[in-house]
Amino acid sequence: MALKALIFDVDGTLSETEDVHRQAFNETFAEHGIDWYWSREDYAWLLRTTGGKERMKVWRDSLKQSVPSVETIAALHAEKTRRFADIVAEGGLSLRPGVRELIAEARTRGLRLAVATTTNRPNVDALCRCCWGVPAAEVFDVLAAGDEVSRKKPAPDVFLLALQRLKLSAEECVAFEDSRNGVISAVRAGLRVIATPSTYTQSEDVSEASAVLDALSSEILSAIV
Repeated sequence: MALKALIFDVDGTLSETEDVHRQAFNETFAEHGIDWYWSREDYAWLLRTTGGKERMKVWRDSLKQSVPSVETIAALHAEKTRRFADIVAEGGLSLRPGVRELIAEARTRGLRLAVATTTNRPNVDALCRCCWGVPAAEVFDVLAAGDEVSRKKPAPDVFLLALQRLKLSAEECVAFEDSRNGVISAVRAGLRVIATPSTYTQSEDVSEASAVLDALSSEILSAIV
């Protein structure tokens, strides 16, 4: 069946965003007098859990604490999202090698583009404004975000939502991911997956992907069409 669309994860796939997210979390904790600080090692462990609010709950529980509450975590996460956008607006991100070229070539070939991410829509907009100078809706035809589904990766929900909005079958699309949870999510949605492990996920088992590459490029399309 002919390829009609590409579906991208965001964090770690389009850009090495995770240290910026970690910075935004730590600054938010400090601002509110919360005695939490996530090192790179801490964050690598926390990334096994998808979703920022979910990571905060896992960290709280690992410390055997009862605070902050679920409501406070939600408020802290909203502030962290704003802080992430502020950092990115100052030029804190760049695309991973080959991403810009791949997306440009996909457009030239008439392919549709979608995002299926655990992060929320404001973070995707912040990244696109930084790297493309426009909001996400001007780069991608379809956006499916983690706050729009009841189950996050490795559940297939966000990829299924992207397929629904594209009005395409899984056989007509290819997904791009960097993590094990993301690869499993896409495979469970019936998608072929190309994995490009990121700084934080390079030691993860992504063997269920159709291909594992160091970086993306426009040449990929000739191999998968």
